[in-house]
Amino acid sequence: MSTVAPDKLQARADRKTRKRQKKKDRIARSAMQALQELGYANTSLRDIAARADLSLGMLHYYFEDRTQLILHCVSLYKAAFISGLEEALSDASGREPVINALANALATSIIEDASTHRLWYDIRGQAMFDPAFRPVVADIEASLMAVIETAAEKTGSARPGVGELGYALIDGVFRYQMQNQVTGTPRNHESLANEMRSVLETLF
Repeated sequence: MSTVAPDKLQARADRKTRKRQKKKDRIARSAMQALQELGYANTSLRDIAARADLSLGMLHYYFEDRTQLILHCVSLYKAAFISGLEEALSDASGREPVINALANALATSIIEDASTHRLWYDIRGQAMFDPAFRPVVADIEASLMAVIETAAEKTGSARPGVGELGYALIDGVFRYQMQNQVTGTPRNHESLANEMRSVLETLF
């Protein structure tokens, strides 16, 4: 019979869980480069292990399969992206400041993180065929809609459905800008932000 108090056992279990989560996060960050370069369809666990300088056994220990690892990578990145948008809006108040803050944050993300956004769109498309991707994609899109709803409230434009409508409008422009940044003619921050600002002014 254990003589360790239940609260100490729980604390120990919590520490173990946090340690495992941190390790999974580190592996996911290391795997991102391979996924960004090759895309979902062309990347195997062996490719990820080689690019991330990890053993295949290590990957299998923390992630059951490639799908689980890729979903963790996308969730980790998009959480940071959403957090950045929320932070940009946190100090903005009033229609113009909110629109400018969001437009600048989106433009900055396209310039700095286009290759990672490309992976997100790859996975989002895959979700139409593979049910395993749908819950994570749905959660991420719900979070993005919530950001838009927050912006709408701050601009006095809150109304039913603004999150879904705003997401559809903003995402269409964002995806086109990102695609052009990767495969076409890259544009500067001011140009991207101005285009995004026009969309936001229509929405709000």
